[in-house]
Amino acid sequence: MKLTIDGTDHDLDIEAEMPLLWVLRDELGLTGVKYGCGIAQCGACTVHIDGQAVRSCQVAVGDVWGAVTTIHGLGDPEALHAVQAAWIAHQVAQCGYCQSGQIMQAAALLATTPAPTDADIDDALSGNLCRCGTYPRIRAAVKSAATTLAEARE
Repeated sequence: MKLTIDGTDHDLDIEAEMPLLWVLRDELGLTGVKYGCGIAQCGACTVHIDGQAVRSCQVAVGDVWGAVTTIHGLGDPEALHAVQAAWIAHQVAQCGYCQSGQIMQAAALLATTPAPTDADIDDALSGNLCRCGTYPRIRAAVKSAATTLAEARE
């Protein structure tokens, strides 16, 4: 099976029914993609497939419809993505376990909604759980990243 993950083509000898999450973590060693619940309720395993945020625990690798981007491939090799930089600037992470999924969901939001409202942010990230409760910092980081991305477009 051929997959493009983080800009690299992979030819893998795996079963089509295997969850994408296990391919990423166990076959390719991309452990920044986290296993949280296994039932698509927490968002820790969020990745992008053709720019769409999806829960990798619930996508069979045989059903992958396009290029996969993980937290490992989100930023440019020379620089962090604006969302990643904002996460650091706003000191969002506490335990950090949910953060890669939160970042991936936020990046997908900003790709379609460049100037999100609080309601947009809350709605888009409502499926990503943070046990530490850093939601106010998450919202601030998303707004900061939106500003950074808008300035880069000008």
